[in-house]
Amino acid sequence: MEITNLSISEIASQVQQKKMSAHEVASAFVGRIEKYDSKINSYVLRNEEILNEARGLDQRLAKGEKLGPLAGVPLGIKDIFCTRGLRTTACSRILGNFVPPYDSTVIAKLKNAGALILGKLNMDEFAMGSSNETSAFGPVKNPWKLSHVPGGSSGGSAAAQAARLCAGALGTDTGGSIRQPASFCGVVGVKPTYGRCSRYGMIAYASSLDQAGPMTTTVEDAALMLEVMSGADSLDQTTAQVAVPTFFQSLTENVKSLRVGVLKEFMADEGGLHPDTQKTILAAVEALRKAGAIITEVSVPLAAMSVPIYYLVASSEASSNLSRYDGVKYGHRAQFTSLAGLSLDDFYKRTRGEGFGPEVKRRIMLGTFCLSSGYYDAYYIKASQIRRLIREQYLQAFRDCDVILSPVSTSPAFAEGARIEDPLAMYLNDVFTVSTNLAGLPGMSVPFGLSSEGLPIGVQLQAAHFEEQKMLNAGFALQQASTLKGQLANDYL
Repeated sequence: MEITNLSISEIASQVQQKKMSAHEVASAFVGRIEKYDSKINSYVLRNEEILNEARGLDQRLAKGEKLGPLAGVPLGIKDIFCTRGLRTTACSRILGNFVPPYDSTVIAKLKNAGALILGKLNMDEFAMGSSNETSAFGPVKNPWKLSHVPGGSSGGSAAAQAARLCAGALGTDTGGSIRQPASFCGVVGVKPTYGRCSRYGMIAYASSLDQAGPMTTTVEDAALMLEVMSGADSLDQTTAQVAVPTFFQSLTENVKSLRVGVLKEFMADEGGLHPDTQKTILAAVEALRKAGAIITEVSVPLAAMSVPIYYLVASSEASSNLSRYDGVKYGHRAQFTSLAGLSLDDFYKRTRGEGFGPEVKRRIMLGTFCLSSGYYDAYYIKASQIRRLIREQYLQAFRDCDVILSPVSTSPAFAEGARIEDPLAMYLNDVFTVSTNLAGLPGMSVPFGLSSEGLPIGVQLQAAHFEEQKMLNAGFALQQASTLKGQLANDYL
């Protein structure tokens, strides 16, 4: 088998046992990126030092040092994580020249486990988008069908993983930004419980919703990466003081007596689901039933209101978080022929007008309006109250089931340009994913079927807070029954 088709655990094991060198592995992935990424546009920056860093790992192994569980594993990193010495822009012109002097906590954890960074991956600007068409570096192509979008905002991560341009990828999920592109590109994507992974050094979009997570080819690889990434962090007070389970070692496909809830609200309006998506979800339910799981119907009535609640909360937090980008201390600064008579307002308007793209401006304006005097109580406070009720309804639902199964998206990947001019249609694409973030729950997408056009379709699983193991086990069982098992997008490149 080609090196680039090996799993994360296989690569780490062979590097540790010196059956192959870290340099050999890194070279294989670098070569694949050079061969195929011009078609996909998944990388916005390559780490030019990766081969030297790989040699350094090999030298440490030669001296008898033990490396971590990701020894020599080359990863692609969404361009929203601060990486020491590597430009980090969130794919926005406003941060076009920003090179962080430090690593985010999850990056430091991955490096300490022996991982290597191949480069920074494309994304929707500031993670605002569902198609990876808002990036300042241009859109990413879906490797299964280059005329279609890979999903967003972690579209570069999903596309690179699907095309095997990295052994594993790191993404973020604010309202579905890991799970939806994972579904569109036929990879596994995990959004952990809010507080499971540190947000320190992760450029903020909506701080109460953002969470880092792995995107991999298999559930086993996702479990391994998640285990490494997780844990409390003194630099992020929102991380939970809970022990990190052995997700990888505890993984099992035995789901006998596991209670799987099918969410009534997400399946009731079957007319809104693409027929291929509906067929895939029903097949997944049947696969778990055959594996011994107990299927039951559960209800979260307010889930139907999650899209407007999400966009009120997320845009409000974005308005606050993005106010720091003014061109004064770092990032893009507008050029003026003369500063004479220039007001601070004019400086800000020009700099932010040039630096932010249309979708980011739209959400900043929406959030600023929601937070403004006279509207704060009617919009933001009311949305926050309903958000709390959504969380309580999910907690009630999990008294009757262990995991909840539902669609990830209303349809498989759509054509590039099909929805970018219709923000409402784009936002409604998140109808099945945003409630997970509003409630702070873990969620994941597992590739399970193919559409009539040959595009992958994922199945979404949700679990109660910090019950990722149950969710991963259900995903592992689905993986065994998946028609996509062993089928990669690189077959189409």
